[in-house]
Amino acid sequence: METPCLAVERRSANYKPTLWTHNFIQSITEDGKVGDIKETRKLKEEVREMIYGEKLLKDKLDLIDSLQQLGVAWHFKKDIKCVLTEIHESMDQILMSTRDDLHLISLLFRLLRMHGFSVSEADIFKNCMDNKDDFKAKLSSDIKATLSLYEASFLAKEGEEKLEMARDVTTKYLTDFLQSSKNTDSRLKEHVAHALELPLYGRGIERLHARWFIDQYKLYEHMRPAFLELAVWDFNLIQNAYKKELKETSRWWTDLEINKKLPFIRDRIVENYLWSMAFVPELKHAHARKAITKAISLIASIDDIYDVYGSLDELEAFTHAVEQWDITSIEMLPEYMQLCLRALINMVHDESDHVLKERGLKITPCLKKAAEMERGDVDKAIQCYMRDKRVTESAARQGINEMIWKCWKLLNSENVGDSAFHEHCRNVILNIVRMTQCYYGSGDGYGDPGHKTKERVISLLLEPIEI
Repeated sequence: METPCLAVERRSANYKPTLWTHNFIQSITEDGKVGDIKETRKLKEEVREMIYGEKLLKDKLDLIDSLQQLGVAWHFKKDIKCVLTEIHESMDQILMSTRDDLHLISLLFRLLRMHGFSVSEADIFKNCMDNKDDFKAKLSSDIKATLSLYEASFLAKEGEEKLEMARDVTTKYLTDFLQSSKNTDSRLKEHVAHALELPLYGRGIERLHARWFIDQYKLYEHMRPAFLELAVWDFNLIQNAYKKELKETSRWWTDLEINKKLPFIRDRIVENYLWSMAFVPELKHAHARKAITKAISLIASIDDIYDVYGSLDELEAFTHAVEQWDITSIEMLPEYMQLCLRALINMVHDESDHVLKERGLKITPCLKKAAEMERGDVDKAIQCYMRDKRVTESAARQGINEMIWKCWKLLNSENVGDSAFHEHCRNVILNIVRMTQCYYGSGDGYGDPGHKTKERVISLLLEPIEI
């Protein structure tokens, strides 16, 4: 039953309309050069031979790092693990022979930790510090080492004071480097600026960084043509798969007509797909990406009903209907709420049936529990911090950043050595945090998806890479 409109004062968050219409999404073409199966297999074997063929530690690490940053390391996961295991088993000898090379030591530390090896900051960096236990003397004249240590510092765990200090001091040096008019190396400046915004491990998402790094790698003095060709083929192949999935989810969203009948919501099907793409980027998780996109689209719509549009009576009725999970209770809701709740119930049952068929697991109760909610309009984190601590907005932002960094260190602790969580689960959790930082690190890149979010959609989903 619809509440009389004169009796309800409706609000509006004035969200901007979508940048990507359904017709535009359906017009996206799948193009860009990709190799056929035979060509790709031959190229992979060529790269694999290079992985095992390098003799010098520096060349081994640079090779692995390039594959990581180009986004193709997933093809050689076992090979890279094998090489890093050999390196890890020879750490004592390696540290003796590389004691003065801060760049190499930082790169070694980052790659080992990223792949779950247990390495001590005290042991690995002890020969890179002065008698005051400080990195500064090593950093003052070596921007490459500074950048390498900066990237490594984002893998710090709780209590690792050397890496805490390294993060602070390298951030300052890199910021000063960008602001200095004496530096004319535009490529290096671009690399530093990119790292300060989206560190490799801490706040970037793999496909986004790969897109940026492929363009950078083309200009490298020691660029390996096989690496570049495989990276371009791989990126375009995966992008074409993403385009198909985006078209499917856009058809689902358009058929629901929620964005048409509820004009106050954030109509963000492309941005929602970007979330899912970051969470589970692997090709084999196509169904998961589509399911996550659908879930986020409905969650965002329901969130806007609670925060923006619904009256208190309507929201109480909606909450009760979700808790009852009874299709008959939907008829008691206003029409605009019926549309959302019916879509939510249908999606939950569809996904439950899929998992039951594929895995033999009954997950309906878990999904129903996740859907239950009782909420209203709430302050943002910055506002809450300002009120609770009685501080300025600037101080609140600094405090929130410190809380985020503390949480990152907890996540890093779980990602090294033995963990109660499966590796895939850990990666998904890390990717959720990374994509959140991507969207909200410098404003609301979801609610107002212009500028950076728009650029990221274009580079990740629309434009293929040409060699």
